[in-house]
Amino acid sequence: MSKNIEVSIVTPMHNEELCIREFHTRISAALTGMGASHEIILVNDGSTDATGTIIRELARTDPNLKGVFLARNRGQCTAIYAGIQQSRGEFVVIMDGDLQHKPEEVPLLIETIRKGWDLVSGQRTDRSENLILRRLPSRIANWLLRRSSGCDVRDMGGLSVLKGELARSLQLREGHHRLIPALIHSMGGSVTEVPTSAPPRFAGKSHYGIGRSVDVLFDIVMLWFQNAFKQRPLYLFGRVALLLFSVASLVMLWLLYEKLFHGVHMGTRPPFLGAVLLYIASMGAMSTGFILEALGDTLDMVMNRKTYVIREIVQHESDPAQKDD
Repeated sequence: MSKNIEVSIVTPMHNEELCIREFHTRISAALTGMGASHEIILVNDGSTDATGTIIRELARTDPNLKGVFLARNRGQCTAIYAGIQQSRGEFVVIMDGDLQHKPEEVPLLIETIRKGWDLVSGQRTDRSENLILRRLPSRIANWLLRRSSGCDVRDMGGLSVLKGELARSLQLREGHHRLIPALIHSMGGSVTEVPTSAPPRFAGKSHYGIGRSVDVLFDIVMLWFQNAFKQRPLYLFGRVALLLFSVASLVMLWLLYEKLFHGVHMGTRPPFLGAVLLYIASMGAMSTGFILEALGDTLDMVMNRKTYVIREIVQHESDPAQKDD
């Protein structure tokens, strides 16, 4: 029977051979210092450098470390999801492996969530990244997220800790790792944040570029859509269809009045053609709503299936490795 674990650290790793040993040393020291039973789950997201080799070496010497190896590179969100599903802790900490999330600040978040919160997020202060490429897009994205979700967390993408059972119940889709505080808030969970630092990368090169801002914008639009229309596409497209139908009907009534009382022929007038097009668009919008509803039901059924393959799990020799084909 496995021992009770209070804290699970979930960290995706993609080509982080220069950071991984330092990360492991510092997070182990921080958790041991606070006296918390813990596990460290390092998810090797298809690395092409020595990251996988180092994870295996660390797993042989550290009984608290578990290495999860994905079959190929699937991206940060899938790596986080895979790690969460392998976790057993009462609390799950999600953090980067490049040491821009300081391991020494994890105990502060743990102490805060012990007070009864569902999620505690770290609000990064004094960030050292480029203003144009990183900080400004991050501020804009966080402002849009607060406006679209109603969640007051000012930094959605920082170090975070959430209750384990709640974390393992999340069905994360690609890009959702940037929205976890907003997702928890939309579920009715209690969220708060505490100030944390934001040091530069310990080593290596950032995997993020300005192109990520476009992806974030689409994620925000999707979150707004889900919150505004209760994840029901028919609510949105039905409203659009009703608006188009109403405008077309008003135009037709006006044309009919002109014909009956003023003898103006209506069949060849531009407003008549415009009204016909609006009727067609209305039918198209309603049909789109029905189709998306059907697709949404199908998605709900398949979301319980894994969208990734774990090639290998490595642990200390006292806990034999498992395989998932």
